[in-house]
Amino acid sequence: MADELLANQNDYLEAGIHIATKSKSPGMKKFIYKVREDGLYLLDLKTIDNRIRDAARMIGAYAPNEVVVTASRIYAIVPAQKFAELIGAKFIKGRVTPGIFTNPHRADFIEPKLILISDSRNEKQAIREASSVNMPIVALSDTDNSTKFIDLVIPVNNRGRRSLAFVYYLLAREILKERGSTEEFKYQISDFEAKVEASTAPMGEREHRGFGGDRERRGGFGGGRERRDFGGRERRPY
Repeated sequence: MADELLANQNDYLEAGIHIATKSKSPGMKKFIYKVREDGLYLLDLKTIDNRIRDAARMIGAYAPNEVVVTASRIYAIVPAQKFAELIGAKFIKGRVTPGIFTNPHRADFIEPKLILISDSRNEKQAIREASSVNMPIVALSDTDNSTKFIDLVIPVNNRGRRSLAFVYYLLAREILKERGSTEEFKYQISDFEAKVEASTAPMGEREHRGFGGDRERRGGFGGGRERRDFGGRERRPY
């Protein structure tokens, strides 16, 4: 049925995939469902689900070697890398090197056709690089993330350990379906989940209980008016 979600609604809620921050950027306002009593914004589950479908169709239309995936946060690296492995995409861990998409004289130069960003706030250099060559950008975006230069926004809790595992699990499963795979998707959400103990995680990267989805926290959105500060084309995010 058209109204069915990709996953059980209770599973979405338990993963905290919809639990955002206490700040919002101009471009993320339309994805907010309501505000909790503690001030945290909640994202609309149906919209999240639809955007995962849209992203799967978009990414699935590209050849595996034409897609690159980036992740820099500790809870995003494991699920993003597993996702890239399953769909055959290139994975870049940490900061994207300036010139990797734009300077053909670099030893690490690559020419992907589409990029998936795990956190548009933390991975600005990747956005700069992709935008400068007009590469389509899909991004997991929380309420405090800027949406400029993003072609397809997936509104989601992009700092929660369980939330990130869930969204990358769904994206991998749906992309393989889009590519015509008839094999059973044998992986579990736990296969995408970062195994990080709170006592060993770096300060600022530890799990914070009580938010849903074991969320990493940091300050609010620091942007104001959107500007053309990446040297690329301005985009109207979908």
